Amino acid sequence: MRAMVSAPQPEAVEAGLDVLQSGGNVVDAAITAALVQTAVDPLMCGIAGFGSAQVRLADGTHTCIDFHGHAPLATRPQMWADRIVRECDDGFGFVLQGEVNEIGYQCMTTPMTLRAFGEILGRWGSRSMADALAPAIRWCEDGFEVRPHVWDFWNAPSIAGRIPGIRRVTDDPSVAKIYAPNGKLPSIGEILRNPDLGKTYQRIADHGVEDFYAGDIARTITEDMAAHGGLITAADLAESKPIETEPLWLTYRDHRVATNQPPGGGLVIAVMLRILERFDLAAMGHNSPAYIATVSEAMKIATVEKDARMGDPAFVDIPVDDMLSDAFADRMADRIRNGEKTPVPRLNSGADPKETTHICVADIAGNCVTMTHSLGSSGGVITEGLGFMYNNCMMVFDPRPGRAGSLAPGKARFSALSPTIVFKGNDPCLLLGAPGGTTITMGNLQAILNVIDFGMDAQQAVHAPRFTTTSDTIEVTNRILRKTEAALQGMGYTTKRHGHSYMMPTVHTIRISDDKLDGGADPSGDGMAMGI
Repeated sequence: MRAMVSAPQPEAVEAGLDVLQSGGNVVDAAITAALVQTAVDPLMCGIAGFGSAQVRLADGTHTCIDFHGHAPLATRPQMWADRIVRECDDGFGFVLQGEVNEIGYQCMTTPMTLRAFGEILGRWGSRSMADALAPAIRWCEDGFEVRPHVWDFWNAPSIAGRIPGIRRVTDDPSVAKIYAPNGKLPSIGEILRNPDLGKTYQRIADHGVEDFYAGDIARTITEDMAAHGGLITAADLAESKPIETEPLWLTYRDHRVATNQPPGGGLVIAVMLRILERFDLAAMGHNSPAYIATVSEAMKIATVEKDARMGDPAFVDIPVDDMLSDAFADRMADRIRNGEKTPVPRLNSGADPKETTHICVADIAGNCVTMTHSLGSSGGVITEGLGFMYNNCMMVFDPRPGRAGSLAPGKARFSALSPTIVFKGNDPCLLLGAPGGTTITMGNLQAILNVIDFGMDAQQAVHAPRFTTTSDTIEVTNRILRKTEAALQGMGYTTKRHGHSYMMPTVHTIRISDDKLDGGADPSGDGMAMGI
């Protein structure tokens, strides 16, 4: 096996494999697969979304591309302060009058995804954007079979005060004509076609990515925004450019870990790994009470640090060196050893919606791409005739002025997106990433621990029972033993058992070991890992 693709959508995996089989490189495969994801998972991701990518090539290239969306230039810190109804029930986000931050023409940050795809492909790919778009165009025109997770999102109930999923595909007539043309959403296995999106993709293939940001598509977008009170303008589109950064590096055991910089969530993973390196996790036993308690405390400490000291580095001074210092890690490890439980106050830190996707591609030569991209939970708006959904990432800002997460023009919100590559010496040995909101970092962490501390292969690492602790409650899946849960309760922890056997996030991995590749696709999703 010389190359592998892992993703939550079989259609995307197959598209990536086709590219590799026909001589394309890992970047060609990743961008082609990601574009297919926008066609067959159109509310999880799209060209008007945001994300984070890490590219590592055997020629020495190693970089991160940050394409988090920014609040439009028309944003004002106080513009929604008088619309607050209440905080969401789970403490993340706000319910506003008119739901303006969650659905409709004011809920969108700048659309970054297409320009990022174009830059990544143009710099390191060997194929044109027209080539990369061709499979996605076919899926738009011919249609795709609705998968369980697509259907689940459409039919998701209202959670914590947020709107139910069905409103995102029925409120706007331009959306409803695609997703419910006869007044009824398609069922699992039925075909959904989006010829308007296919036409938009064909126009981009013919005229280039810049048509979206400065050409006819841009004019159509800005005219629609102006007609409906939207915040995005021609200036916002022109300034929608990804940011290239160095990876955030740390060591864990005898490995080197490269993850993304803020406003991505890699720093959260780094804080947890630095603390956990001070414990013999393997000796505790996988998912033992001691192991879950120790890792949960690291999760809580990192969550508190995220809420208090992490954000958009253009707006927030983040003390990275302090958080990754030996002194900080030693101090936090001592607290855990002493039995101290870190409280996690609800600070409305802006939970990332779970409607996101991921793509991993690697070859045996060590060329790797790991990328997470998203629409938030999707804004429920499609410009007539264009076919793509806009993001709704304004919903994660704090409508109260004067706070770290408050609204500001040009500001990005901190997210948990954390595509990560682990190295043994100078060679990559594991790449991973996941959709799943604030749980992304917790799932990515456990995949890393499962491989490094417990010797699991890629599939075992994402299949093993998981837990997550981003509050004062340890949440466990139904495959965590009940006697383990009882022991945790005996240690003074509050627990919450989920009825499902699997827990978000939907982690995807590729492992490179002894010149062999093996992949993992989280069984909680619809995806797969496959190689050629």
